[in-house]
Amino acid sequence: MKILQENRRTRVVLIWIIIFGGLYLAISEVKAEQKPVLAVMPFVTVSIDDPERGAVCPMCQGIYRKGPLRPGAQRTLTGLLHQKMTALGTFDVLSLEQVEEAMAHKKGQIEETPIPSSLQVGNELDADFVLVGFLYRFEERVGSSWGVERPASVGFDLHLLRLRDSKMVWSGKFDETQASLSENILKFGAFLRRKASWLTAEELAGVGMDEILKKVPTPKELEEDR
Repeated sequence: MKILQENRRTRVVLIWIIIFGGLYLAISEVKAEQKPVLAVMPFVTVSIDDPERGAVCPMCQGIYRKGPLRPGAQRTLTGLLHQKMTALGTFDVLSLEQVEEAMAHKKGQIEETPIPSSLQVGNELDADFVLVGFLYRFEERVGSSWGVERPASVGFDLHLLRLRDSKMVWSGKFDETQASLSENILKFGAFLRRKASWLTAEELAGVGMDEILKKVPTPKELEEDR
């Protein structure tokens, strides 16, 4: 009788071990599949202190030719970036409405101190990363897709910041004035990627984003970068 009771207890213990072991594995798999949370910040325009030098990125000190900004360019690029980062699938991207709500009372701070202010917004949203973009030029083409008097010209850069240590873990840059194939025969591949036609500023920016976002590290690489 005693042996039977001990066998029953052993079976019960083994069953609970199997159940809890399965739950542990399931929870571990869910955690492993969880994507890091990303807040895409609205693009910030950069003023010029020295017109001869150009616009200087406040984060990486890169230099860009400052140019005209089409009205609404910041919002257009922010929406485009959010769309592409969501489609990329690397992050759980917070909605633009959530980000805008979090920064509603600090819009002036974002323009004046974009890096610390963006980190503050990211922390308030409990994000793992923030993506900060600076816009230097968004000049619309004059003409059509078949011929232009002046081609589109776009300049911007992106910086990915990790919240746990405020470290920049990736950056990308796009700075281009579209040229025809005859003007730059060495860029035949780029000419084809640009649909062999004259793009609008938004189309050119979209092509540029696609090119640089291909180089965004995986979540594992981002966490291993210490």
